[in-house]
Amino acid sequence: MFLFRNENMNYFRWRKCFLILIVAVCWRLELVNGLKCYCNVDSSSCPNATCETDGYCYASTTLDNGVQKYTYHCIELKALIPIEHPFSCSTTRTRNESVVIECCNSHDMCNRGLRLEIQSKPPAAGPKITAWQVVPWILGLMVIGVCAAISIWLVKRPRKGHKGQSLSHYVTEDSLCETRHPMIKTTIRDMIELTTSGSGSGLPLLVQRSIARQIQLVDIIGKGRFGEVWRGRWRGENVAVKIFSSREECSWFREAEIYQTVMLRHEHILGFIAADNKDNGTWTQLWLITDYHENGSLFDFLTARTIDSNTLVKMALSVATGLAHLHMDIVGTKGKPAIAHRDLKSKNILVKSNLTCVIGDLGLAVRHNVSSDSVDVPSTNRVGTKRYMAPEVLDETMDSRQFDPYKRSDVYSFGLVMWEMARRCGGRSGGMPDDYQPPYFDCVPPDPALEDMRRVVCIEKRRPNIPNRWHTDLVLSAITKVMKECWYQNPAARLTALRIKKTLAIIGTFDHIKL
Repeated sequence: MFLFRNENMNYFRWRKCFLILIVAVCWRLELVNGLKCYCNVDSSSCPNATCETDGYCYASTTLDNGVQKYTYHCIELKALIPIEHPFSCSTTRTRNESVVIECCNSHDMCNRGLRLEIQSKPPAAGPKITAWQVVPWILGLMVIGVCAAISIWLVKRPRKGHKGQSLSHYVTEDSLCETRHPMIKTTIRDMIELTTSGSGSGLPLLVQRSIARQIQLVDIIGKGRFGEVWRGRWRGENVAVKIFSSREECSWFREAEIYQTVMLRHEHILGFIAADNKDNGTWTQLWLITDYHENGSLFDFLTARTIDSNTLVKMALSVATGLAHLHMDIVGTKGKPAIAHRDLKSKNILVKSNLTCVIGDLGLAVRHNVSSDSVDVPSTNRVGTKRYMAPEVLDETMDSRQFDPYKRSDVYSFGLVMWEMARRCGGRSGGMPDDYQPPYFDCVPPDPALEDMRRVVCIEKRRPNIPNRWHTDLVLSAITKVMKECWYQNPAARLTALRIKKTLAIIGTFDHIKL
């Protein structure tokens, strides 16, 4: 009887261990497979309306011309910044009338049932004010007024020193602010250096929102298909504020996400400061705040001014340096993925005060995922500028699953930008610069269609015209050789951004050029 009982106990123990092992294996398999989410975005990353992630499932509702639009997608773990309160999963703390966002990771397809509704603000009821409610306010204002008068008298009255002499200076509001808040004079650049510790991934979310709420818009400096660009002021500094409409939420989120990529900060990449969504009472504005450059875009600069050989090489080299940094991947635990711009043109390049350039407008950029050898393509419906599209993009022969073709497309666009700059240069001999014209101005209409560009670039295989005077100038002829090697019909034959950077640096060492 005792032996029979021992056998039963052993049997139940083995059975319990077996069940535990099965549960552990199933749990491990679920972790390996990742979190499955419902996805309604037309993209190669959403086969069968499903995407897979190691982060959160994402659901948002936006108001588009009075109609609520529901978006479902995945957010990778590396995009959750900061991880404890992700920027991409946050909605304004006040009631939002245009954008509502929510994330979850409790179970597969957890976002499918999230149908977020945008609630309109109820009409404000007329306040009923009684005399007893008014009296405390009047008394409070009287007390504040008396205290303020005493404070002003104490500050402005002459103070005697130990020897009966009046003090030679008085306390001012500025000195009080500097004493109580020693960081009040800190610049944005100082804040970035203090808070990012060299990672180059941008300011913390709380600091970004604090800055955004302290900016005063001054004047409008540009408009585009996304919205408007304003010059703003923050503690005496000029900043550029790119304001997206609520319909462009995906573009705003994508550009803010790309700008906050680790190790992206570079002297020739437009400096990102903050991103925030602000409710102005009528609709929600999506703000992207960057460095301000008073010379404007390279397009504006070349339209209004001519350049010499020195400036031509300096501008081209700075753009090539920024593009090489974008295209380069930095390996490490906090490394930077390779990034392709996809919309490089003179209007997306800004001119600094020292006449070097920075690359901006990263809303269409794609990142290379080295571990899976895949391309992180944005879910926005926007495409690049048709005039600057490479032949393989125009005829749709580019392999969008590989990353290198995107970089080669950027190089083609950069060749056209160099041609725009070279037209405005008189050369070493001081010749007459040509009027500013966009690439292919003599082949296609001012607003060309895809068919126009496909006919000229792919079928006729034409490229921008090279003036005869360029061949007789040492610098312009060298620049011409570089641009021709950028716009080869065969993408694999084009130069890399790093090779262009090195070649332009050599051109800058010519005896008559001093960079």
